[in-house]
Amino acid sequence: MRRSRFVALAALLPALVGGRLAAQDTGQDPGQNPHGPLKVECSTCHVATSWTVVRPAKQFAHAPATFPLQGAHASTSCRACHRALDFTGTPTACVSCHKDVHQGELGADCARCHSARSFVDRATMLRQHQTARFVLTGSHAAVDCEQCHTAKGQGRLAFTNTPSRCEDCHLDRFAATRNPDHTAGGFSRDCNQCHATALWTPARFNHAAGRFPLTGAHRAVACDQCHANNRFAGTPTACVGCHLTDWQGTTNPSHQTLNFPQECTQCHSTVSWSGATFDHTVTGFTLTGQHKSVACTDCHKNGVFAGTPTTCVGCHQQDYAGTTNPNHQAAGFPTDCASCHTTAGWAGATFNHDGTFFPIYSGAHRGQWTDCATCHTSPTNFATFTCLTCHVHDKPTMDAKHQGRAGYTYDSQACYRCHPQGRAG
Repeated sequence: MRRSRFVALAALLPALVGGRLAAQDTGQDPGQNPHGPLKVECSTCHVATSWTVVRPAKQFAHAPATFPLQGAHASTSCRACHRALDFTGTPTACVSCHKDVHQGELGADCARCHSARSFVDRATMLRQHQTARFVLTGSHAAVDCEQCHTAKGQGRLAFTNTPSRCEDCHLDRFAATRNPDHTAGGFSRDCNQCHATALWTPARFNHAAGRFPLTGAHRAVACDQCHANNRFAGTPTACVGCHLTDWQGTTNPSHQTLNFPQECTQCHSTVSWSGATFDHTVTGFTLTGQHKSVACTDCHKNGVFAGTPTTCVGCHQQDYAGTTNPNHQAAGFPTDCASCHTTAGWAGATFNHDGTFFPIYSGAHRGQWTDCATCHTSPTNFATFTCLTCHVHDKPTMDAKHQGRAGYTYDSQACYRCHPQGRAG
């Protein structure tokens, strides 16, 4: 039976190849092909075992035609597009088979966003969005289109003139936020100042873009420590705006009693409230040497800062009075300690003897003495000096050298009068 049906079908093939069926085979008048002028080998679509069995569309050589089958098109049935099995003149525009839910708003080029692989092809739509006014990043790349592209009151998707401001989609979240209250705090509706598209929380605010960049410990405190009761706009930036109680409670020294300025940055830094340092150069008395390491109370007794003397003797009167080598007080030394001493150390004083009097730090007398008493035998009168401590045995030699010199005497004062720089001649 099967063989006879195959033989019968085989007998029909010549007619089918020619695109015509005999009247007794088709029940139609001669020349009436059910596919119109389609001239294709019948076996391209039909199989010999059954006339009604049609090969899958993907096996049909659609590619050489004007509409190559790709993606889902390759697996759909022929009748989905060729409803009357009319294969000539079938339109190829997407909207011929697919309803335009955009109502012409985006034109007829569906391939801008859709692909044959899937009508809802997120990868294709995402690529197209990256060339638009609003590039999708973070969570925006994962949400459904209708969350942003819904024409209110029209029940359809809308893509043109879609607003791109954060508040257009997130105003409800802005109004509902209480920690902190964005509305009461006068927050900007430009959400990306604090939020990122990756996640709505945690939020970060760029304080550096405002009037008060956060540094040191300020970067670690909670927002409500400075912005109490959700107050953001108009928050004071002066130190005392937050630290007045610290200023009032400080006793070492008492800022309030001593009328310290309330500009805390003169002594404190944002790293830590303790360990304050004061820029002494603004007072006219720059700290150098040992002055830099002493405690403030060493000079500022009883918490007195205003009016503190800047002369050396103001702090070093006892040092001056107690010095015996030489005795400064008995000898009537000036109280301008800096003429001999430096702030590096009280000991190791140097006096400009060479520039004012006799050279003892240079020339022949350099290193020939031990202390002031070597030459100045009277501790109370430095105008008195002697050369004979060292030159006591030089008299015979000096007498011979000065023979015939008028007014010569082997006397210290005479020596100094003729040799004020300690040089022969």
